[in-house]
Parts: sequence; structure tokens; C-alpha cells
Amino acid sequence: MAGKSPWGGNKGGGEGPDDGSGSGESDGGSGGKPDGPRNPWLPSGSDDARRSAKIEDIFKNRGPEGPRRGGGGGGGPGFRMPDLSGSKGWLPLIALVLGAGWVLTTSVHFVQPKEEGIVTTFGKYSRTLTPGTNWTWPWPFQSVDVTQVSTIRIDRIPDGTQQKLILTGDQNLVDLSYLIRWNIKDLKQYKFQLAEPDVTIKEVAEAAMRAEVAEKTLDDTLSGAGRADIQQRVRQRMQSILDAYRAGVAVQGVEIAKTDPPEEVVEAFKDVSAAEQDANAAVNTARGTAQQILERAQGETIAFDKVYEQYRQAPEVTKRRLYYETMERVLSQTDKTIVEAPGVTAYLPLPEIRKRAQKMSDAPTSTSAQGQ
Repeated sequence: MAGKSPWGGNKGGGEGPDDGSGSGESDGGSGGKPDGPRNPWLPSGSDDARRSAKIEDIFKNRGPEGPRRGGGGGGGPGFRMPDLSGSKGWLPLIALVLGAGWVLTTSVHFVQPKEEGIVTTFGKYSRTLTPGTNWTWPWPFQSVDVTQVSTIRIDRIPDGTQQKLILTGDQNLVDLSYLIRWNIKDLKQYKFQLAEPDVTIKEVAEAAMRAEVAEKTLDDTLSGAGRADIQQRVRQRMQSILDAYRAGVAVQGVEIAKTDPPEEVVEAFKDVSAAEQDANAAVNTARGTAQQILERAQGETIAFDKVYEQYRQAPEVTKRRLYYETMERVLSQTDKTIVEAPGVTAYLPLPEIRKRAQKMSDAPTSTSAQGQ
């Protein structure tokens, strides 16, 4: 008895149909079916069992309970396309995509070079993220708050154009505005130590400024050197207070932008300033005059010492020379009349002679100028 081939023919190599007759006919068997091996990819019961298989036949060979068993179906592939024709078929795929997106968007965090991030687990501090790529548990298990830490922040006190009157040490009021430059040095302390750190920084700055100005006079506050000293001391005082609060803030600098008197007393302040300037000018003039007089007196003293030295060596000659010099200096500035002897009326009008001589000396000069 010949065995059957897995392809539907005799094991012995016969080409007859599956009935075991071994007739060897190729076209005319019972029912008119073509001879040859049957295609195993076609479902059982198919009339054209020896034609080429189509993709639809492969998928029909698999049901919900697994690969179909039976003639012609054994040995077929176990693959089956998912049935997405209904709404229930898409739900798992949509849920998978949404879950993957949720994990990626809430677990991966890119922190920039000037930033740091605070990780909280169910609202409680967990750790601090440094610049770079960081991973955490997805939300809502862990949350990340990224903040700029190296950027310099500037606060202006007061805000806008309103006045900020501060009392000086000599009981004067000054309208003062200033800038505070600061940045975050410890993000954990900045986020969790103070309830409102930005408001606290402004209040500490105002308290430090009032304390420093109260130790200065109005002139020191308005002058450049006094303002520079106030700025430095306010920065140091602010940093000391904020460190005591553990605010996690570094004060980079304080800059005074304006120091003016109150608006109500601006005119009076200008009058006082003008009077002070006039007083300073008068004092400077008096000092200059005193210096000139002192220098002249010192020069005369030196000259007198030299004359006295000559007088000690020759008293009579020095007396006569001094007399002549004194009379020459005095008489050169007055009109003189000379009388030679008693009883003789002799009059020599020296002033008139001088005037005539001066006219005669001026006449040739005028004549020469006209001739030219």
C-alpha cells in the first residue's frame, strides 16, 4: 500500500489523484479536477486546490481560535492582522501612544547652562537638577520647576516716579531712588526658605538703605564720595541679613540713581545752595587777597632786612640815600614851586614847563604822522 504525499499525491511518485487508483491521468479523473500536488496555503474544500494562493486566502486560514485544522489548512502560517474595523480595536493603540508621550514629556528634562531645576516628589523636595539632560519619574509622581539662577536680576526702588523720602542724620529729608542687582546662589533655599523671596529682597534693601542714610548728613548723601560709601555699606548689610534668613540670594551691587530734595522744598533748597555758593566765593576771594597781602609784606620784610644790613655798615650814607629816594618818590607825584632865597621874588612854574615840554615833544610826532 503506497503512502500518501503531503502534497496530496502517492508517496510512490504516482501522478494520479488522491483516490489510490494510480491511473496516471492528468486531466480526466473523476470530477474533472486537475492533477498534481495541492497548494497547502489554500483552505480545505476549495475547488481549485492547485492554483496559486492569494493574500486573502492566507488570512482566511486563521480564525479567532487560532490556525484552522483540517485538510488543506494544516501547516499554514499563524499570522493574523488585527481587526481595527471597530472603535474597540483602536483604543489599546491610542492608549499606548498617549502613555508613551506622557512618559517622555514628563520624565525627560533639558536644563540650560544658566538654569537649575527643583525636583519635588508629591510636593516634597527631592533633588536639584544641574544643566544638561535629566530624567525623573513622570508627573504626577515627580514635578520639575526650572529657574534661571545665573541671570542678574534688577529691582528698582521705588517703582515708577513716586518719591521715596529718607531721613538723614542731620534731620533733613532726601528723595532717594536706587537699583538692586542680585542673582540666585542656592535654588533650594530660594524656593523653600522664604514665602515671597522677591518681596523680602526689596524690604531688606529699603531697611538697609534707611539705616545707612540715617548715619550720614545731607551733604554726604548728595556728594559723590558719600554716595559711593553708602552703596557699598548697603550691599554688605543686605547680604548679611539675607544670609541670616538663608534666602539663597547673592547681592551683586547697589546703585543710587537719584538724590534730590523733596519737591515741596526744592525752591528753598536752591536758594540755600545759591547762598552757600556765594559764601564760598566770598571766602575764596578773601583768602586770595590775604595771600597777596602776606606775600607783599614778606617781600617788604626781605627788602628792609637788606637795607638794614647796609645801614649797619654805613649809617650816614644809608640815611642820605633813603632821604633822597623818599623825596624823589613823594615829589614826583605833586606839583612843585621853587623859590631860591628870601627877599627875592623868583617863581619857577615847573608844572607849566613840563606841560609845554610835553606838547612840544608830541607836536613833531603828529606832524610826521600827517606827512605820511
